[in-house]
Amino acid sequence: MKVTVVGLGLIGGSLAIDLRKAGLATELIGVDANAQHAARALERKLVDRIASAEEAFATTDLVILSIPVNLLSVKLPEVLDSVGEQAVVIDVGSTKTQICKAVANHPKRAQFVAAHPIAGTENSGPDAAFSGLFTGKTTIICEKQSSSAGALALAGKVFDALNMKTIYMQPDEHDRHVAYVSHLSHVSSFLLGQTVLDIEKDEKNIFTLAGSGFASTVRLAKSSPGMWAPIFEQNMEYLSQALQEYIIHLQRFQYYLMKKNTKEIYRIMTEANEIRRILDGAESLSVQESNQPETVKA
Repeated sequence: MKVTVVGLGLIGGSLAIDLRKAGLATELIGVDANAQHAARALERKLVDRIASAEEAFATTDLVILSIPVNLLSVKLPEVLDSVGEQAVVIDVGSTKTQICKAVANHPKRAQFVAAHPIAGTENSGPDAAFSGLFTGKTTIICEKQSSSAGALALAGKVFDALNMKTIYMQPDEHDRHVAYVSHLSHVSSFLLGQTVLDIEKDEKNIFTLAGSGFASTVRLAKSSPGMWAPIFEQNMEYLSQALQEYIIHLQRFQYYLMKKNTKEIYRIMTEANEIRRILDGAESLSVQESNQPETVKA
């Protein structure tokens, strides 16, 4: 199968590596607006060749779009216009509502699968790509009812080849959930990093005093602003709601701190410890599922 990957950074490059490993892609074509990224992806053998979008889309069996979400809303209709009648287009954007609206009435809408593989690191670019990024992770497919059976079957093969679990949601539900479990954590990390940099101008002291706790908490602040600013913009409504709730919790904590109310501070932290039960449960479930025989994903 001829696969075209548009956007050869962490996500697109890692997809290419593992689709080749799984034997799903007989030819991998790369498309990237950044000439340096394209050259580096070719040098790393992430793809077999680099082509223009027009050339690649004309003959490809599958297009995977791994570009910023603001560009997806604009480019996706153009991609569907360009591909053949049997080709399938999958996006891997972190927001879904605006992207799905952009092609809601497109005549080739059935050839498109709106997906979000939940995986990543704070690194970006072709050199960040590696095998196994998606192993054991979850991918969300939105508007399943709008994609053809053939398109969904091919998307299923892709995510099975990546060793991912697939679940289904509607775009609005997806965007609401990821605002809390993904987007809010990135905002928190960016602003924690900014706060420390503003207060502590002596960078040597930051590196001297920063322990593993700070490093792990602020790790996401190293993420690409070029990718995350459009995500925040497209999910503004739900992210703003999540931020407001987060701010209320911060203000409450500050109030008890100023009142030296250790009892309430202890209670808040004890309640927050409950997140361990959820995270440990999710990890345990993932391990159990990986040990089960392969079944049809719901």
